[in-house]
Amino acid sequence: MPDGSVVVTAKFGRKRDTILAAATDVLNHEGVKGMTLASVAGKVGLITTSVTYYFKKKEDLAAACFLTGIERIEALVAEAAGEATPGERLYALLDLYLGMKGRIRAGDEPPIPVFSDIRALTGDHRVQVVEAYLGLFRAVRDLLGRGPEHTRGPDTAFTQMVLEQLHWMQVWLNRYPIEDFPALRDRMHDMLMHGLGPEGATWAPRRLDPAAIGPDAGGQRETFLLAATRLINQQGYRGASVDKISAELNVTKGSFYHHHSAKDDVVVSCFRRSFQVVRHAQDVALALDADAWTRLSSAAAALMEFQLSPEGPLLRSSALSALPEGMRVEMMAQSNQLSERWARMIADGIAEGSIRPVDPFIAAQMFNAGLNAAADLPVLLAGVTAAQLVDLYARPMLTGLRPR
Repeated sequence: MPDGSVVVTAKFGRKRDTILAAATDVLNHEGVKGMTLASVAGKVGLITTSVTYYFKKKEDLAAACFLTGIERIEALVAEAAGEATPGERLYALLDLYLGMKGRIRAGDEPPIPVFSDIRALTGDHRVQVVEAYLGLFRAVRDLLGRGPEHTRGPDTAFTQMVLEQLHWMQVWLNRYPIEDFPALRDRMHDMLMHGLGPEGATWAPRRLDPAAIGPDAGGQRETFLLAATRLINQQGYRGASVDKISAELNVTKGSFYHHHSAKDDVVVSCFRRSFQVVRHAQDVALALDADAWTRLSSAAAALMEFQLSPEGPLLRSSALSALPEGMRVEMMAQSNQLSERWARMIADGIAEGSIRPVDPFIAAQMFNAGLNAAADLPVLLAGVTAAQLVDLYARPMLTGLRPR
C-alpha cells in the first residue's frame, strides 16, 4: 500500500481499482501461488515498479483483492436484508449475486475473486482476510437465520451451504447466457428451499458399507495422500509444504520424492483418491434395490460420514486453482464426469417420481457444491460428529430449508 505521504486522489483510486481488477482476473486463473506483480502489471500496461507504488508486495495485492470482493458481497447482503422472511432474503441474495455476475460477464464490473484460495495466504494477510470472510459469513447467517427457536448449528450449516453455492457458480455458470440467469435464480432458490424430495418423501438413507466406498490403495502411499489431503484442506496449496507433509508422517523429503516427482503430482493424486471415493459411493448407491431418492440420499449420507472418518476428508476443490493448466483441465474433466453421474441419478428419480421435477444439471452442481463445503463444517461447528454432520448438512442439502 502507499505510505502516508501519498495523497489519495481520484486518479490514484481509479488506477488502484484497475490494478485490483486485473489482479483478480490473474488470481482466478493462476491462484495466489501463480500470481506475480509482473503478470498483473502486464495486464494494465504498467511496469512492475509502478504496481509496487500501490501494492508493495504480491501478498498485499492478493489480500486487497479478497477484501474488496468480500466488501462487494457484504453490500449485496445488506441490500437483501430489507426483505421480510428468510426465504425472501435468500431469493433477493441470489438475484443480486447473479445480477452482479451478469454485469461482470458484460464487462460492466470487475471480477470477483475465487475465495477458496484464501487458504494460500499466510501470516497477517491470511488473518486479516479470514476475519473479514468470517464477518461476511456471520452477516449471511443473520440474513438467513430462522429466529431464536432454531439452534445456531442448523443456521450455520445452511449458511455454509448457501455461500458454497455462490462460490461454486464459478465452475458452471459460463455454460449459460446472461438471459438465463433469472431462470437459474428461480431454480436454485427452489432447490435450496424445498430440496429434491417430492411431497411426503421420507428421509431414510441406507447406511453404506464404509469399506466399500473407501479408497482402494493401502500402505505408505495411502497414508501419505491422506496426510497431504488434510494439510491442503487446512492450509491451502502453498501452506501444505513438502516439509510439513513429511513432518506430519515423520518421514524425510527424500521419501516424499520417492513417491512423487513434484508437489503438483501430490495434489493430482489426492484429487484422484477423492474422486475414487465419490465414484465408489455412487456405485454402491446405484446397486441398492431402492428408488433414486433413497440412492441419492444414501450416497450423500455416506460421503458426509466419510468426511469425518479416519480415511477422510475429501480434497476441497480449492486446490484446483494452484495446479498447472494442463493438470487442472484433466482434474476438472474427472470432476465433471462425477457431476454428470449425479445428474443421471437425479434424472432417473424424476422419471420414476421419487425426485421432484428439477433441472438435473443444476441440481447435480449444487449437490457437488454441498459435498465440497462439508469438509469445512467441522471447523465451523467444533465437535460435530459424523451422525450430526449427516443430519445438519446432508439432510437439508436434499430436503431443503423448508421441505414440501
